[in-house]
Amino acid sequence: MSIWDSLFNRSRTPAPPEPQHRFGRYTDAYKSKAKHAAYTRAADAFEEHDFLDSVEAFLEYLSDEAEENVKWQRRGETVYFELYQGSKRVTGLADTAHLRASARIARLTTLNGELLQRLTAMNYALKYSRFALDDDDCLTIIFDTPVHDASPYKLYYALKEMALRADKQDDLLLHEFEHALSPVEVTHLAPIPAPEKAVKLDFLRQHIQSLLDYLDSGQLDPQEHPGAVAYLLLDLVYRLDYLLTPEGYTMEALERMHRMYFAREDAQSVNHKNERLLDELQQLLERAPEDFGEELYAGKSTFGITLPVSHDRLATLINNELPNLDWYQDNGYPEVACAIPGYIVGYALFNYAIPLPDRALLHLYYRVTEEAYFLQLGFTERYLDKAGRPNKRSIRSAVNRIVKQHEEAFPWFSPDTSELSYANLLEFSQTYLEMVKTSG
Repeated sequence: MSIWDSLFNRSRTPAPPEPQHRFGRYTDAYKSKAKHAAYTRAADAFEEHDFLDSVEAFLEYLSDEAEENVKWQRRGETVYFELYQGSKRVTGLADTAHLRASARIARLTTLNGELLQRLTAMNYALKYSRFALDDDDCLTIIFDTPVHDASPYKLYYALKEMALRADKQDDLLLHEFEHALSPVEVTHLAPIPAPEKAVKLDFLRQHIQSLLDYLDSGQLDPQEHPGAVAYLLLDLVYRLDYLLTPEGYTMEALERMHRMYFAREDAQSVNHKNERLLDELQQLLERAPEDFGEELYAGKSTFGITLPVSHDRLATLINNELPNLDWYQDNGYPEVACAIPGYIVGYALFNYAIPLPDRALLHLYYRVTEEAYFLQLGFTERYLDKAGRPNKRSIRSAVNRIVKQHEEAFPWFSPDTSELSYANLLEFSQTYLEMVKTSG
């Protein structure tokens, strides 16, 4: 923040009201001091053999008031609880002898040998829980343990395993075995309005088609520049994941593309990996609109899958990748040059739970570079001028608001907007990530 911003109180510019949309992957890495204190109480109570007190304190640790994701009630010598993960609800109880939790995935309407064989094989990959069939013919994932073995550490990883697996498998299994399964326990999901679904579908289709058209135009030789194609593909994969936040088949497809490209044991060439990613994107483009629409809903979450990292990890990523932009810019590949900052931002948000102010800055990058999309979703603040160039005043104001919002918890956070270039989106993106790199 410059001295002029401080003198004239620009950092206090209020942000206009914004629609309540979720972007990116939920993370449980941003726990408050009170939540960490609850975990300590849980661990202490467990050591003292106050097992039910330990379970209650642990549930307090898991709870996220903004999500309203965890509920529990103690009745005598039993603690009843439920928690939510995307489309699934985990219910359980703990008494003086045992703790048991379960989550229904789908109802079995027709016996299917392939499905049951699949679930049996999947059991071998589970460390704490197991798939089973309950008395109501529902495919269920179950975890149980003696309460004297239900330490907070074990509970966290066991409940996380079953919650994440249940949330992912219900959509995937319903998609693959639609004639043998039917949905169950989805009444807690908040529907997304049809206009919002239409905006997201258009975004997905337009961006995939635009990339395919560019690669078909002959401006870039994929065989000669496989790294450039990879930047374009991965930028799009992460952009779709963060901005659309799909569930089910689309989410799994985006995760699969990430895994395929970065698989260490895969000795295939970058060209071959690019071709596989293009095939996956083509399949997303050709899916029926109603199939994609069913994967868009507002759920609650308790566990995240992104890895908590420090600002230094983000700075290293920027430092390693951003210099590659110069060659593509100097040699007439502006589309690829623009994709490199997008790849960096998307990779960080897809893989890491970065510090909150860093996350806010990366979200602002998307607000600027995908302004039309945000306006269609009902956001009003504009970050581009009428000529499509980044708007200096609104961007500086937004950065200053982020600093003010996080100054107490992150006093070291100090992005310097004085070096930002607003000439065009490419120069802005490059200088913006340089600013992010040095903000910590």
